[in-house]
Amino acid sequence: MEQALIIIAVVVVALVFVALIRTMRIVPQRSAFIVERLGKYHKTLEAGMHILFPFIDKVAYKHTLKEQAVDVAPQMCITRDNISVEVDGILYMQVMDAKNASYGIGNYSFASTQLAQTTMRSVIGKLDLDKTFEERDSINSAIVEAVDAASDPWGVKVTRYEVKNITPPQSIKEAMEKQMKAEREKRAVIAESEGERQAQINRADGEKQAAIARSEGEKLRRINEADGRAAEIRAVATATAEGITEIAKSINAEGGSDAVNLRIAEQYITEFGNLAKVNNTMIIPSNLSDVAGFIATAKEVIGKMGSKA
Repeated sequence: MEQALIIIAVVVVALVFVALIRTMRIVPQRSAFIVERLGKYHKTLEAGMHILFPFIDKVAYKHTLKEQAVDVAPQMCITRDNISVEVDGILYMQVMDAKNASYGIGNYSFASTQLAQTTMRSVIGKLDLDKTFEERDSINSAIVEAVDAASDPWGVKVTRYEVKNITPPQSIKEAMEKQMKAEREKRAVIAESEGERQAQINRADGEKQAAIARSEGEKLRRINEADGRAAEIRAVATATAEGITEIAKSINAEGGSDAVNLRIAEQYITEFGNLAKVNNTMIIPSNLSDVAGFIATAKEVIGKMGSKA
């Protein structure tokens, strides 16, 4: 009898322990559990420990409230210029309402990726091939807007979408590589011609500045030479005037007249003799006695200059 009571007690303890295990739920941080009571939505459990009624309440759905990254499988899209390209991407979403995420749709992740793929095909179909590589931001924005609007009743927020790869056919890739090579060569030729043009402009400017500098230097040289010649002329004129003045003063001094007569006679005779040495033919004055008259005339002129001084 006692052994039967022990067995019953053990069974009761086990049942109590199982009941506690089934009724106690610990919800991790940034998670949400959906509790159903007798098959109907009862409440949403947030982070922490919760006690449920055994055999009546059960956790039907578990959701993470963290942002999730979902791969969007590669798919073939046709551009506006009828080129087939393979496009894939990553969709970022976050559960905002755990109840709607549980009952609004069967699988919100699968539905969101499918909607992202259909929207991607639609957006790519409106663009030329070249634009698909340039308009990644607009493609991402269009997909986010479309998927977010559709997923709002599901309690899911689409935060962003990123296109990973846009892969055109091999023949198109080869044509694009040739086009890029030709474009690079074109830019290189243009850059080289621009450099040569700038070099010619720089050389012309340098020659212009050099010519201006040479002309300015020549101008200053001529001005300096002219100033020097003018100063020389002024100095010679001043010295000549001073010399004449001194001569006039000497003539007016005592014995000056006789000295002048003697000097004039000497120069006359000297020049007359030099003339005889240079020329084979010599013209002799008809009256050599006119030498005294010449001396008198010169003396008279010098005397007048002395009186004026």
